[in-house]
Amino acid sequence: MPDIKLPDGKKIPFSKSIDGFEIAKKISKTLEKNALIMEVNTELKDLSYQIKKDSVVRIITSKDKEGLEVIRHDAAHVLAMAVQELFPGTQVTIGPVIQDGFYYDFARKEPFTNDDLKKIEDKMKEIIDRDDLTKREVWERDKAIKHFKKIGEHYKSEIIQDLPKNEEISIYHHGKWHDLCRGPHLPSTGKIGKYFKLTKVSGAYWRGDSKNEMLQRIYGTSWPSQKELDEYLKRLEEAEKRDHRKLGKEMDLFHFREESPGSVFWHHKGWSLFQTLIDYMRLKQKNAGYKEINTPELLDKSLWEKSGHWEKFGEHMFTSETPDEKIFAIKPMNCPGCVQIFNQGLKSYRDLPLKYSEFGKVHRYEPSGALHGLLRVRAFTQDDAHIFCTEEQITQECLLVTNLILEIYKDLGFENVLLKYSDRPKIRVGDDKVWDKSESALLEAIKKSKLKYEINKGEGAFYGPKIEFVLTDAIGRDWQCGTLQVDLNLPSRLGAAYVASDGSKKVPVMLHRALFGSLERFIGILIEHYAGKLPLWLAPIKAVVLPIALEFDNYAKKIFEQCMKAGINTEVDLKNQKINYKIREHSLSKVPLLLICGEKEVKDNTVTIRKLGSEKQETLSLEQAIRNISQKNKFPIN
Repeated sequence: MPDIKLPDGKKIPFSKSIDGFEIAKKISKTLEKNALIMEVNTELKDLSYQIKKDSVVRIITSKDKEGLEVIRHDAAHVLAMAVQELFPGTQVTIGPVIQDGFYYDFARKEPFTNDDLKKIEDKMKEIIDRDDLTKREVWERDKAIKHFKKIGEHYKSEIIQDLPKNEEISIYHHGKWHDLCRGPHLPSTGKIGKYFKLTKVSGAYWRGDSKNEMLQRIYGTSWPSQKELDEYLKRLEEAEKRDHRKLGKEMDLFHFREESPGSVFWHHKGWSLFQTLIDYMRLKQKNAGYKEINTPELLDKSLWEKSGHWEKFGEHMFTSETPDEKIFAIKPMNCPGCVQIFNQGLKSYRDLPLKYSEFGKVHRYEPSGALHGLLRVRAFTQDDAHIFCTEEQITQECLLVTNLILEIYKDLGFENVLLKYSDRPKIRVGDDKVWDKSESALLEAIKKSKLKYEINKGEGAFYGPKIEFVLTDAIGRDWQCGTLQVDLNLPSRLGAAYVASDGSKKVPVMLHRALFGSLERFIGILIEHYAGKLPLWLAPIKAVVLPIALEFDNYAKKIFEQCMKAGINTEVDLKNQKINYKIREHSLSKVPLLLICGEKEVKDNTVTIRKLGSEKQETLSLEQAIRNISQKNKFPIN
């Protein structure tokens, strides 16, 4: 006789084992109709799962995050069903849920075309109309391997062989079609709805390894309603216009080359933007009490072994062996080097908190197929900082970091920020009392920020809890950028210590903090957020001077010189081309201000200003124009 406890605390007794369908029906007819899956004692289950003991149960609908994810997961399965019905002999591999959608990888000799996508979509709708029932079975490992080999699904048999020995092999049937999957899934294909769209086809290496065979990946998106689907497709269209790779080319900021995959070739204008961000951040950090340092990019393997990174991160490191057989690694992160600076000289509790900041270049191996412009690279610059403090200082320092991050995001045009808080995982290091202090400090900082936050239970780092800062951009996309982590492990491993007030030696707490995360990635996000139309203070070129005709070149040079003297990074365009052509050219490259001069401007010592995105013009005295531009060119720092 299980008692079922609902999220509101209400208990419903049952005289025998019960499934999710019956629980939803007992609660309300509306919930019975909308139920998709359920959560039983924090684990997601199919509605058909039999509950035999007292449990806490939450019925999940499309309004829940988990409900939307299962709709997309089932849509991925139906995509695979449709492909195999239309193109017999195609092998299926994996088909996970991703942000805003799903994909499935297929092994097929002939490439999928855009016409094929339309056929697949139509077939998916047929399958949804069939409303095929879903059934879960648990198979013995050997049986599953033999079965998938027999039907020609070699990728599936390989996946099963590589699963942990104690993992249950669950097979989901949708009508006659079946797939290896952990689940959970919807009761039937009809529950998915028809609010989906297949978006594109791309190549993907099997298991992300360029040494393996190339597969075909079909991407799709699925939503609970037509309105939400339409809104998403509009965002996709807008995102394509804002693609930082396209705008980066138009604005002459950067490019990539095959000779150094995942590394940015910064052009003059792009590097100017990069340095402006660093100068702004440097000033903010200096005002907040940080001391900037710099550590070597190449460090002996032994340090990475001591820190624990070699074991957990070694496969992502670039290494080099010297003639004397020493192995060095290009640093994938800055933390161990920073601890070495802390360790130089005796530190007292009076020195704490000690805040070290570093714009450290790091390198991490990413598969070729995962690289994506500035957003996913192999070489990037972290705006790192590490704060060494006592346990009693954790709360205050976490709050200061949180406030600093929020100030910076606001200055850069991001006011909608979500915090994700992750507490202790099952496998962790450190004393639980210290974990208690660390977690309460982070939570208190979050609550005082008065921002929305989510709790990711058990998702903290093995060395401490963390906060992730998620930005929402101009078209509603979320970007995880800043992080704040409390480290109870690394300082001890690397021998960091300070002299406490009682004369004893103690290990400091280490706060890892990144505001942008990666400057390269953040610049990509900024470009897309502003659609290339950066605020004047951020724009690499603030203005271009355009003389209407050749006889006004000398006056144009005068404007240019006075702007540069005032610290306004300006260019002058003296090409023998029509003024309308010049305006179009520099508007395309997203220059904020065009300073136009002709006969009237020369006579009156004025300049006509045209702002990016506006056809309106205003004419000011040259002195007033430079004063106004200089004011807007300042960092937005109080």
